[in-house]
Amino acid sequence: MTEQQWDRESVRAIIAGLQDKPGALLPILHGIQDALGYVPPDSVPLIAEGLNLSRAEVHGVVSFYHYFRQTPPGKHTIHLCRAESCKSMGADALETHVKTRLGIDYHETTSDQAFSLEPVYCLGNCACSPSIMVDHDVHGRITPERFDEIIANPGVGA
Repeated sequence: MTEQQWDRESVRAIIAGLQDKPGALLPILHGIQDALGYVPPDSVPLIAEGLNLSRAEVHGVVSFYHYFRQTPPGKHTIHLCRAESCKSMGADALETHVKTRLGIDYHETTSDQAFSLEPVYCLGNCACSPSIMVDHDVHGRITPERFDEIIANPGVGA
């Protein structure tokens, strides 16, 4: 079975399981992203058909919410906090370093597929600003040097 067929079957199963729920579009999109890591553009017609919506309506929701990825994520996802506490403690300079070091912007993935970069608007780690989350590990008091250390060995916990 090819990856595209697998994805289609996963998407169809998620749609079938949630389409009768009130306000089903967002739960379906979350379910697809949870299962696949992103919402494939080819899934939009399936979702639209399952919910009796236009493709434009589904695409509009996917593209409006920054949470939904339309491309496969990298092996590791880095969330960089953009909230006030982190910004006041140097997150803007950190953001510049991170984007330069990785060679990508928000919502992009490095060419080697190792890292994706996403903004987040609070990690609940304000006392240790600026903060990032790599996969599910939150790291605080991040300097450019500390960031470089973390991505050199991203599998090590916080």
